[in-house]
Amino acid sequence: MTSEIINRNNVKVLGEGEKTILFAHGFGCDQNMWRFVTPAFEKNYKIVLFDYVGCGNSDLSAYVPDRYSELQGYAQDILEICSTLNLENVIFVGHSVSCMIGLLADMENQHLFSSLIFIGPSARYVNDMDYLGGFSKEDLEGLLEVMDNNYLGWASFLAPVVMKNEDKPELTKELEVSFCSTDPIITRNFAEVTFFSDNRDDLANLTKPCLVLQCSDDAIAPDEVGQYIHEQIKGSTFEKMNATGHCPHLSHPTETIRLMKKFLKSQYHFS
Repeated sequence: MTSEIINRNNVKVLGEGEKTILFAHGFGCDQNMWRFVTPAFEKNYKIVLFDYVGCGNSDLSAYVPDRYSELQGYAQDILEICSTLNLENVIFVGHSVSCMIGLLADMENQHLFSSLIFIGPSARYVNDMDYLGGFSKEDLEGLLEVMDNNYLGWASFLAPVVMKNEDKPELTKELEVSFCSTDPIITRNFAEVTFFSDNRDDLANLTKPCLVLQCSDDAIAPDEVGQYIHEQIKGSTFEKMNATGHCPHLSHPTETIRLMKKFLKSQYHFS
């Protein structure tokens, strides 16, 4: 079972420290997206990287539609990875939808994480009567329809919206390629699970130290979303980034690293 889980999620372990940081990538991405950030932490931490089933070099045959029909299935993967590696007091770093996946994992096992860092989190992507998520239901239904009918066209449309930073076209291209390299059916299902999730009521359950990193000009998780999450998670730390777009660990790794280290130093007295 141990090797099965390691292979299923293409788990990689590196670094020299005793305390562990687990990095969880966002929708349509893989662990390689952390490559500009992880070197800054390898000396002081053990680093755990993985790919969700259907992404990167994960085992596509392990995809079970019922299991992954909700974010809880992905949270279970994280719990199994940590159990397999005998991890405890983990620092969880999640990007985008992984923030809520990490929250669900923490609710399932409240002894696993010692603190959490959310990069571009959203508890609900669909606008509600008294809540701005950034998208209308019709917007997202249209996106899924495009994914069904023109998968490559969807990727070329969404990648620049997510990445922004027009002065770094290579990053937009990388994201587009990442979208296209994942299994179309699995990715389409993951998109529906992601964009129609609603974890607003779960936020109050998080009592661990939590850093919320909110990007500027983020079309996927607007300012109001990050502020809402900060307000709902009591005692959380909020940092508004100069970084634009939705992937600061790629487009602005220096700022991302600086704010992560600032938070970790406040929690553990070393960065």
